Amino acid sequence: MELGVQASLPGSLARRGAPIACGGALATAAAFLATHDPAAGNSLFPRCAFHQATGLWCPGCGLTRGIYQLLHGHVGAALSYNLFTPVAVVAMAVAWLGWLRVAWGAPPIRVPQWAGRWLAVALPVLILVYGVLRNIPAAPFRALAP
Repeated sequence: MELGVQASLPGSLARRGAPIACGGALATAAAFLATHDPAAGNSLFPRCAFHQATGLWCPGCGLTRGIYQLLHGHVGAALSYNLFTPVAVVAMAVAWLGWLRVAWGAPPIRVPQWAGRWLAVALPVLILVYGVLRNIPAAPFRALAP
């Protein structure tokens, strides 16, 4: 019996340690981002390949700059770079917390079935529409570009 416990110990440590290690990496990345402004033209941050290839803004363009602004408490500036910045940050935090809970033996976070279906349809549609609207050069939509 002792062999079974020892054999499962490394797997248990890896299962529990992986989300903690990932959380540490995310915290380190956030600290790095907070001290290096991506809007300053640093070559430390990659440019959007879609924007470079097409000249169009993808739905994710501006997220790094937006997260930088959020880390400095500038919600309005974050939203001006990308309206989905707070959504992306909350989604990452909820996904990480859900992973951490399950890794440590807690039940997974349950989303009501109707909400899961709604999100599965609405979120991709919203992201696609946002990606189209932010590339329209007319006055009201120009504000959506980062």
